[in-house]
Amino acid sequence: MWAFQTPQTIQQPHLPKPFHKPTAISPKPQCCLALRPSTTTRSNGDSNNNNPLIQSLCKQGNLNQALQVLSQEPNPTQHTYELLILSCTRQNSLPQGIDLHRHLIHDGSDQDPFLATKLINMYSELDSIDNARKVFDKTRKRTIYVWNALFRALTLAGYGREVLDLYRRMNRIGVPSDRFTYTYVLKACVASEAFVSLLLNGREIHGHILRHGFEGHVHIMTTLLDMYARFGCVLNASRVFDQMPVKNVVSWSAMIACYSKNGKPLEALELFRKMMLENQDLLPNSVTMVSVLQACAALAALEQGKLMHGYILRRGLDSILPVVSALVTVYARCGNLELGHRVFERMEKRDVVSWNSLISSYGIHGFGRKAIQIFKEMIDQGLSPSPISFVSVLGACSHAGLVEEGKVLFESMVRGHKIFPSVEHYACMVDLLGRANRLDEAAKIIDDMRIEPGPKVWGSLLGSCRIHCNVELAERATSRLFELEPTNAGNYVLLADIYAEAKMWNEVKRVKMLLEARGLQKVPGRSCIEIRRKIYSFMSVDEFNPQIEQLHALLLKLSMEMKEKGYVPDTKVVLYDLDPEEKERIVLGHSEKLALAFGLINSKKGETIRITKNLRLCEDCHSVTKFISKFANREILVRDVNRFHLFQDGVCSCGDYW
Repeated sequence: MWAFQTPQTIQQPHLPKPFHKPTAISPKPQCCLALRPSTTTRSNGDSNNNNPLIQSLCKQGNLNQALQVLSQEPNPTQHTYELLILSCTRQNSLPQGIDLHRHLIHDGSDQDPFLATKLINMYSELDSIDNARKVFDKTRKRTIYVWNALFRALTLAGYGREVLDLYRRMNRIGVPSDRFTYTYVLKACVASEAFVSLLLNGREIHGHILRHGFEGHVHIMTTLLDMYARFGCVLNASRVFDQMPVKNVVSWSAMIACYSKNGKPLEALELFRKMMLENQDLLPNSVTMVSVLQACAALAALEQGKLMHGYILRRGLDSILPVVSALVTVYARCGNLELGHRVFERMEKRDVVSWNSLISSYGIHGFGRKAIQIFKEMIDQGLSPSPISFVSVLGACSHAGLVEEGKVLFESMVRGHKIFPSVEHYACMVDLLGRANRLDEAAKIIDDMRIEPGPKVWGSLLGSCRIHCNVELAERATSRLFELEPTNAGNYVLLADIYAEAKMWNEVKRVKMLLEARGLQKVPGRSCIEIRRKIYSFMSVDEFNPQIEQLHALLLKLSMEMKEKGYVPDTKVVLYDLDPEEKERIVLGHSEKLALAFGLINSKKGETIRITKNLRLCEDCHSVTKFISKFANREILVRDVNRFHLFQDGVCSCGDYW
């Protein structure tokens, strides 16, 4: 628990293309270059007056004229070729780049390792990976720079496996790596769509880095940290960070982002606080602030978010689109949609990310029709929706039960916007139909998918089966999920929940035995609440809070009062065949109830209580919070893993549809 203080001084995987054998560049000229007799003698100086002229034309952006003059130059210098290659890249001209490459081949300049490196970089920027490969294949005297150029090109294009295969080949022939090599091959581990299986390669490269004494290079270690973060290996990333002898703002930002994106927002804010207090000369940049804002949003920490907003204004970072988009999300996810929309309206420029933030914000609050309206406004403004735009608006339809509207939007993806549905879009549709108890249609969506259903799709179906207690489809979903995610305890728990609600206690026991046999544990419920700029965290059946006895006493008192008003405890989430009183005691200790009691005791009368939970809000906690909002005359905001719940006067904004 800590208070943030502003410092006093703030100064199914696609396989990579096979490595091609060299093939000749097409002999047909792409522009008017006259080929001349071959010469392999290169000169660092200008051999006649044409070299300075070509270089001057390149700098002026007159590529066509420069190429025409080149056809009359008998001895172009290395610098002349470098500027010509750069001009082809800047003008995005692949045909002229290919013709220039042919010119280099004719006089043997393609064997210059420096120019080979520039050619590979050019083809990479022009999205011609096959030609980049050909340059590499034809270069006989390969320096580390030539290897690095191809590593970079393939990594940017998403061919991570090919990079790692080449890296092993390079090691076998004894070419020593440099700091750029390690940076590219680490990025290659997460460049492929099938990167999960490349974690082992990343650990192997980590070993290479240590053995060759590169652990002191801040850029390499930051890239290594980021690699572990992308795999969700938070502990590994933290160890790398702690062992770094030198840290810069990129290192700190990478570790903060690691915590923020891997479900540890408290740790992200704590690390940001440490960065500010211990390194007052190290100024956070826009990337840092986006991650910090994401952490504030995850915790619904409104006061922390306002502090960050003030800091952003003082630093002049409010003109950076990703930062302002993150601010919109912060306010919306802290329950203040109006303020979030106000920030959006004040933006001088808006990109599709900004619009997506607003669409998503209305969606998680259950305002599906408003989200659709904003989606249409974005298109009317001339912006093309991105795949994430459709994820946001389809999610909004799901939370609001707008089935037909969602189906129309889904159909419009390909027909109207040439966006082919990904696994995320299919998962949204399965969730949309499943929540509405149209489970047969949801299952048909899966059967008709043109791509392999992943864990997200089957997980959406399982979640809907949990809501509607459909045992048959739940078993079908978990049979695939146990194969795809054998270590995800949540899938086992959801199936056990469904069996428990169906009173199938033998099956509950069997699933629990599977959990134990595989060494898996249920993710404990965790709820957070912000009181006077301090964030407090509660675990289910928390016995370590100094006020725990007071919290239990208050909850017991409220429970008795609610029973007099008609409240009946819902204990179906308890996966044990116990007597009713013991089940009631267990659900009374849920983390969101403890956080709510803490808020009632420690906040001012009439003050809004804001709680976040890492799991779905259970039915009993939902009922209890409705009762308390009425009896205590409080506005209570609870954001669970799915959506926002605003409790007022005994009613929830979700309409009991979540």
